[in-house]
Amino acid sequence: MLDRILGGLFGVAIGDAMGATTEFMSQKEIEKEHGIVDDIIGGGCWDVLPGETTDDTAMTIAVAKGIITNRNNPIDDMGKEFLKWKNTDPKDIGITIRVVFDRFNGNWFEAAKSAHDYLDGKSAGNGSLMRCLPIALAYPKLDKIEELTIAHSKMTHYDDLASEACVIYNRIAYRVLNNEDLKSSILDEIKNTRYEKNAASKPDCPPDGFVVNSMKWVLYWLLNSDTFEEVIIGATNMGGDSDTIAAIAGGLKGLEVGYEKLPNHFKDKLLDKAKLNELAHQLHEIREQETLNT
Repeated sequence: MLDRILGGLFGVAIGDAMGATTEFMSQKEIEKEHGIVDDIIGGGCWDVLPGETTDDTAMTIAVAKGIITNRNNPIDDMGKEFLKWKNTDPKDIGITIRVVFDRFNGNWFEAAKSAHDYLDGKSAGNGSLMRCLPIALAYPKLDKIEELTIAHSKMTHYDDLASEACVIYNRIAYRVLNNEDLKSSILDEIKNTRYEKNAASKPDCPPDGFVVNSMKWVLYWLLNSDTFEEVIIGATNMGGDSDTIAAIAGGLKGLEVGYEKLPNHFKDKLLDKAKLNELAHQLHEIREQETLNT
């Protein structure tokens, strides 16, 4: 279980670090400048260092810290961690989350509704999907996972499309953590949802920050790749919101293969590897305590 939890957190960060190089580029621009990006090399629009991660990993860490601080009711503490991160003046804050921060006055859910209205109803970004995995890692009971997954999404993303994608994602994670096959878990969980039709076919939408489009690309790479490397390299070289899509897909694939089977040359380059390792152990401890209490 610890190996899977480590694999999930490191999978998010590796996808984020590799995809940051190509974020906002087109596939043709990537081919012209890099040929193919198949390693963590840094650069990109944010001029990241090799192994440096972006908001995807930072907010995943914030969710994990919130759970670790108060596992019984972590939402307020997640919010405190979001604000701590914002106050570090990060290079990249997603559009929806930035608007929520501007409107936050003590109540996350009111701020999310206000941001939704300000954005003309367009609050279905992928910013809650990219960070939701620690909930599935920490809690063994599906009803608790679903409750917290929805609440944590609604803190910043008012649109139900965002929380819907998060729940599907964490239900898949729940299955994988219980030793089910990843591809079978995906197919089971997307039955009778908007993601079921042609899930294994290349999506007819851009790999952008709209949560439905992001999820379609995540599912595509997971269903059509056999190795962890194939998943994140594929997502990275499509461009668009490549760091987030690679991070989301990398989290589930990392969960499946486990930490020990992740490529060492990816793991070793991560600048946050010590923090990720510490958080994984703390989430594992919470999961064991929660299991004993059920």
